Amino acid sequence: MKASVVIVIGALSWVDCSKSAAEPGSTGESPSTSNSPPAAPSASAFSAKSAAVAAPSGPLASQLHPALSDPSKANEKAPSLFKAKFETSKGTFVVEVHRDWAPNGADRFYNLVKLGFYDDTRFFRAIEGFMVQFGISGDPAVNAKWQEQNVSDDPVTQSNKRGFVTFAQRNTPNTRSTQVFVNFGDNSRLDASRFAPFAQVVQGMEVVDSLYKGYGEAPNQARIQAQGNAYLDAQFPRLDSIRHAEIIR
Repeated sequence: MKASVVIVIGALSWVDCSKSAAEPGSTGESPSTSNSPPAAPSASAFSAKSAAVAAPSGPLASQLHPALSDPSKANEKAPSLFKAKFETSKGTFVVEVHRDWAPNGADRFYNLVKLGFYDDTRFFRAIEGFMVQFGISGDPAVNAKWQEQNVSDDPVTQSNKRGFVTFAQRNTPNTRSTQVFVNFGDNSRLDASRFAPFAQVVQGMEVVDSLYKGYGEAPNQARIQAQGNAYLDAQFPRLDSIRHAEIIR
């Protein structure tokens, strides 16, 4: 399989479709190496001149979870070991978080789940055999507060194997914020690029495998940041969603 090349200019990324998927990360960054997860765009990445979309039909995250408007509330230390349950449009899966694997990532994830950040969000990037990514709020007001609230990198102590959960990031250090991905296969090549797994799916990996992958790289992260679920639901209606996430013991 040939290596992929992702070239990012401003907030938009172009992927050479003849090549394999780009790393998990955020937009707004310099070219990334092959098969790496995407990170989040910067606050200034999307122009207000972009096409309008319909308003969301339900209450926004900032209305359901007012604490999301204040990232300083995400300050709790996570337990050394805990589980988080995700109820999705395809069923339920559970991840087990080991704080000693990646303490900064585990603490951020713990607080995001407790604050309700992942409720009513979409699995906006899913690539067969590679990974599925989520963690941009459906509420633009929440994204404006969080997308530059980064945590420091952790040493990579685990490998990006099938079922392991890792924060997405930009190509520069200390740029993890809210986006995470679940590895579909063995992506150990990411280990050398600061992608530090903090958790593992321990129940429902078949649910994760079944998430809709038909849109691939098409949803634009900058537009999700700026327009939220209204953009995704209008243009990518088949995306699967997280209905609710909670901490369980």
